[in-house]
Amino acid sequence: MSDWVDPDDAPPWPAEAYARAELRIGGKVIRPANGTLTKPGRPRSASPKRQLTIRLDQAVLDYFRGTGAGWQGRINDILRREAGV
Repeated sequence: MSDWVDPDDAPPWPAEAYARAELRIGGKVIRPANGTLTKPGRPRSASPKRQLTIRLDQAVLDYFRGTGAGWQGRINDILRREAGV
């Protein structure tokens, strides 16, 4: 495979990409972009989680990681119950 150098070597855009693309004429937006790249993500949570650093025993980590995907959420659930919130 050769290195890409010339913009004319770029692969063609599919029709659906053109349909979502912003259209400008002379720097004026005629049609704003729409579609997958402009849709907002998940709504903001009323009580968002915060990232922090916490030190836990290796055995505790091994146990929770061994329970599969969602192990951090399970730790959070246990701490919430213990805190009574």
